[in-house]
Amino acid sequence: MGHDITVTEVTTRAERDVFIKFPWRIYAHDPVWVPPLIIERRGFLDRKKHPFYQHGDAALFLARRGGEIVGRIMASDDPNYNALHQANVGCFGLFESIDDDAVARALFEAAAGWLRARGRNEIIGPIDYSTNYVCALLVDGFEHPPTILTAHNPPYYERLLQSWGLTKAIDFYAWWFSNPDRACQRLRRLARSIKDRQRATIRPVNLSHLGAESERLRRIYNEAWQHNWGFVPFTPAEFEYMAHELKPIIIPDLTLLAEVNGEPAGFILCVPDINAALRHANGRLTTFGLPIGLGKLLYHKRRLRRMRLVALGIIPQYRRSGIAEMLVLRMIETGMLERGYFGECSMTLENNHMINRFLEAIGADRYKTYRVFSRSLG
Repeated sequence: MGHDITVTEVTTRAERDVFIKFPWRIYAHDPVWVPPLIIERRGFLDRKKHPFYQHGDAALFLARRGGEIVGRIMASDDPNYNALHQANVGCFGLFESIDDDAVARALFEAAAGWLRARGRNEIIGPIDYSTNYVCALLVDGFEHPPTILTAHNPPYYERLLQSWGLTKAIDFYAWWFSNPDRACQRLRRLARSIKDRQRATIRPVNLSHLGAESERLRRIYNEAWQHNWGFVPFTPAEFEYMAHELKPIIIPDLTLLAEVNGEPAGFILCVPDINAALRHANGRLTTFGLPIGLGKLLYHKRRLRRMRLVALGIIPQYRRSGIAEMLVLRMIETGMLERGYFGECSMTLENNHMINRFLEAIGADRYKTYRVFSRSLG
């Protein structure tokens, strides 16, 4: 079967909106799914607004059967990634499909054909543009709601990917701080032991100078992550875009910058999990011109009790100086013990043994696994 499935590229604004709204069908009965804001998704996919398109390209595809939308996928091509890694790969992302192998195969073939036409010989994903955005497929921990900027999908997606010949490339982990008191006790002992050799000063980010601060964070990020799997450097425009998107929920005391002699050495980015509020808006800030969704969002935003440690980056020369431990200690003390948040740390690479052992040592529990898949297009 599958001869009645057609896959076409999205070319109009109306089709783009159909693409954006299709997940509501897939997750209609999923109790933990968080609907994205439609206005945010439009901006993310706007070729004139999103900075990815300043150096990369992407295409959206819709699958239909008998005129009914049954799936979607994005194919993206990032020359910056290929130049850095001396690779020849493209990505698929934003994949959603009914539970049907034929539909999934048709979508993957459409994405693969688009990439082949650009000379690419390998496909990896799910990756939305690049690993600097939402990426990887959830393969364990489906009962837990997704936190901000993390993926969520039905369990059957893994089978759909494998049915087309995609195989595991690498896993990412999410960790839950189930006992922040115990974590603090262990980190305080460590802090006392390294006090005499600690040269870094730690301060909150200054939101009134967001441009300069975001550039400091970008420099650290690009240097700290440069040897990680899938790394592609944030361009200034991309990091500025991300900072602008996160600014409304950033709490300065939870986004900290470490400096040595005035020079950036590391940072930690931790934000309240706005997903817990977004789920009440159901994708819309207004209904019939009334700010109903916005009102729900603002009401529940004041009651957030979950946060996500999005990024912890230390410039290599300072990695064994205790800066990472001090940043995490401050985050737990301020965010969890003082402000009462529960916390997730994600996503860590499975081969980042240093950070994974560190999280285990302070009592964090690994509670989700995400996977990136790959396949040759030869």
